[in-house]
Amino acid sequence: MPDRRLILIADDSEDDTLLLKQAFKRTHPEIPLRFVDNGQAAMDYLAGRERYADRSRNPFPRLLLLDLKMPMVSGFDVLEWVRDQAGLRRLPVAVLTSSNQPADINRAYDLGANSYIVKPTTWEDLEALVSTLRHYWLHLNQEPDCRGAFC
Repeated sequence: MPDRRLILIADDSEDDTLLLKQAFKRTHPEIPLRFVDNGQAAMDYLAGRERYADRSRNPFPRLLLLDLKMPMVSGFDVLEWVRDQAGLRRLPVAVLTSSNQPADINRAYDLGANSYIVKPTTWEDLEALVSTLRHYWLHLNQEPDCRGAFC
């Protein structure tokens, strides 16, 4: 049975990715993470295409953490694509981005984001965010029935 705690993180910033890895490792090393560095790779992972086809090595995530500002295929594009896929519509998507612009926030929610979080600027706040994400999305939040869906 796949580990249903897996979090897929789509972010093109190597620095932000490294910080997230370190924060999870320090606070919750038991949570499996997968990282993709662009929007196309996020869609390929979620669809189980190409290098992500083996679900035993690339399990379906419980949560997608999605940066908005990625080149070529943006986080907005990924979010819109996810909500258009019958087998992915119920996947929780939390936007984790540096933008606090009302237009970005509104657009993300209009496209179906479940949450919008501005990236923390301190290590302490990042650790607190990681703990909150784990507690809410992996413990409190109830998963939808995924029978017949990818998940």
